[in-house]
Amino acid sequence: MPHLRRILLATALLGSGLGLAYAQGTSPYDPAQLPTIKGRVAQYLPTPRGDVDGLILDDGTEVHVPPHLSTQLVFAVKPGDTITVHGLKARAVPLVAAASVTNDASGVTVAWAGPPHLRDDSPVEAKGAVKAPLYDPRGEVAGVLLADGTVVHLPPPEARRLADQLAPGKNIVARGAGYVGPLGKALDAREIGPDDAHLVTIAGPRPPMGERWWRERMGHMHPGMMGMRGDGPPPPPPPGEPPEPPRQ
Repeated sequence: MPHLRRILLATALLGSGLGLAYAQGTSPYDPAQLPTIKGRVAQYLPTPRGDVDGLILDDGTEVHVPPHLSTQLVFAVKPGDTITVHGLKARAVPLVAAASVTNDASGVTVAWAGPPHLRDDSPVEAKGAVKAPLYDPRGEVAGVLLADGTVVHLPPPEARRLADQLAPGKNIVARGAGYVGPLGKALDAREIGPDDAHLVTIAGPRPPMGERWWRERMGHMHPGMMGMRGDGPPPPPPPGEPPEPPRQ
């Protein structure tokens, strides 16, 4: 996949000194003013585009970052590393919307900055037992993590509709557009069910974890953070993408 090749090439070319400067970002805001969360990385959270938009810590906490930071995040942080995160912690679920992620051993910091990347989808099928729910930056269930580490995304309304089928321990089959590679396996579910003979269609024109969606929600939670405002209308969708439904 072209985007994955760009990530891996950039990771290989970045030396330790250059990597530190590259990962720091240029935001005028100081993420260190935000709450601090520490933990050890269990795995990446790959997106169906082949990006990485977050991490799972050993204690089950999800740490979300915008997908366009994939290159920096993969360079700076590996599974098994201990990290310090500055960001907004959800009240009721184990979720952190990160403004910065620092590798405690190397000191390399990844901060929120830069434009989004384009999608790069391929057909993907996943089968296995549900390990845990996954949340979007607003704290809504927006997918599940399977026992083998596969990430299955679906819109929050569909996650609520299928909550019984997506409960931890349940076996599911999911099909959709996604990514399989060195960073993991992930898909936007278009069909899902307990087995191949009982798949249902997932409604919703687009996945919930897009870059524009992330930036709007982060601005909504913390207006002005990282240079983004949360009190104005969202930007128009890219060509060919349907408009986002209004906030409830």
